[in-house]
Amino acid sequence: MTKSIRIGKIGIGGGQPVAVQSMTTEKTGDVSKCVAQIIALQKAGCDIVRVSVLDEEDARAIGKIKGEVSLPVVADVHFSAKLAVLSVESGADKLRINPGNIGGEREIARVADCLKAHKIPVRVGANTGSIERHFLEKYGRSAEALALSALENVAVLEKHGVFDIVLSVKASDVPLTLAAYRYLAERTDYPLHLGVTEAGGGDAAIVKSAVGIGALLCDGIGDTIRVSLTDDPVREVEIAHEILRACKLERNYVEVVSCPTCGRCRYDCMALSQRVRERVRGVKKPLKVAVMGCVVNGPGEARDADLGIAGGEGECLLFSRGEILQKIPAKDAEEEFFRRLFELLEA
Repeated sequence: MTKSIRIGKIGIGGGQPVAVQSMTTEKTGDVSKCVAQIIALQKAGCDIVRVSVLDEEDARAIGKIKGEVSLPVVADVHFSAKLAVLSVESGADKLRINPGNIGGEREIARVADCLKAHKIPVRVGANTGSIERHFLEKYGRSAEALALSALENVAVLEKHGVFDIVLSVKASDVPLTLAAYRYLAERTDYPLHLGVTEAGGGDAAIVKSAVGIGALLCDGIGDTIRVSLTDDPVREVEIAHEILRACKLERNYVEVVSCPTCGRCRYDCMALSQRVRERVRGVKKPLKVAVMGCVVNGPGEARDADLGIAGGEGECLLFSRGEILQKIPAKDAEEEFFRRLFELLEA
């Protein structure tokens, strides 16, 4: 089990629920736009938000942003110890740096002293573009090189007395990402932040993220996650929750299962399934609802559903926990199904 660390009001590691993280796309210095985006992310289920710090305006804006949002704010800083310190002093709940590009020993010590004084954690991230030359020469572009690069950066911070550390090792190559995180999980108890970087956009990016993050979560690896999409960051949060649900790490929602349908289906199962998903989106209640194409397998395959419907020739079956509730003409089935669904949602 990883060690427990606090990021603002959120606890990660130590067996606590996996936290969902995303990152704003607005310039941090534009406080009103940044705050609006953070609020939208929170409504979507984001637990931790990261902001880019490119200049002093961005660093100083963190304090103003913190005054208007309740999510923990992480400052993402590269190449400047001065901006890292200013971000922490402005109220950042966590710092994300790469010690290898923040400056020499004196600058790293300066950042470390600031972190200790303000008692906030730091995330050390390595990716395939930041692996030190000596690791590349010895191990090539490999999972071992990626993980050792991250651990070397951790050692630099530990040397200066910083131990509230979160680790990440990201690549756009899914097998490489999996191997690197598994390597780390065997060698450190620091919390791990998961993600497949530069995943891209569209369905392909969602699949890459789901495979990479999901496989690790099913192995019991990972304390925070970010789905990196070339898209609205709200979409990142939505997909992250779907991954947690698929891994059975989130249960307070309405799960809708439906069959792919076939030639036996005699009602518009696909359209009904979509209407049901829209109706229960955002509902926080541990229920399972099934929309099945036919009566051949419906009640059996979805016998654990709290409510289900399966189509037949001119009629449908409504069922619960594998037991048939009633047969009903197909033309009346949807209305009755939704009536029963509303009763469950309001109970």
